[in-house]
Amino acid sequence: MKDTPQGEQHPGVEAAPAATRGFRLNHSMLRVKDPQVSLAFYSRVFGMSVLRRLDFEEMQFSLYFLANLDAQDEVPKDVAARTTWTFQQRGLLEFTHNWGTEEQEGRIYHDGNAEPQGFGHICFAVPDLHAAVAWFDENDVEFIKRPEQGKMKDVVFVKDPDGYWIEVVQPDLMSQVGKG
Repeated sequence: MKDTPQGEQHPGVEAAPAATRGFRLNHSMLRVKDPQVSLAFYSRVFGMSVLRRLDFEEMQFSLYFLANLDAQDEVPKDVAARTTWTFQQRGLLEFTHNWGTEEQEGRIYHDGNAEPQGFGHICFAVPDLHAAVAWFDENDVEFIKRPEQGKMKDVVFVKDPDGYWIEVVQPDLMSQVGKG
């Protein structure tokens, strides 16, 4: 049995099968060269918190799960409960750190925007785009595109320490985007 389709309908979109009820996107992963540098950037500039770190000693890598928490969010103190809770959340960012990459010179991961293109960016919604731009300037964040530049106004792109692109939008300024 399939559910009634929700959202926009386009060729190729099918109603969600009942078997997928309860599925949700939990996280997207980025490889990071130096977790200390990336964690400092995302916590300081974007206000994210680490929910859980998992280390895999035999395979020589660590995972960090980050989120923007609200004041009412209650992160479990118990490690097992916190791990379960982390994998129940929506919209997390996972960093994968392959041990030893912090010792390598320069940027070591493909940002997905140079050729051959693939992955493009992650996106943060902010309550005040112009205040966010001022905050990025105060924190020496590298801009790809400021809100007044290019054909898409009120859309910002910045880079993180590994060169990944981050889109920044103010939702109420997006209502006319894509109308032709």
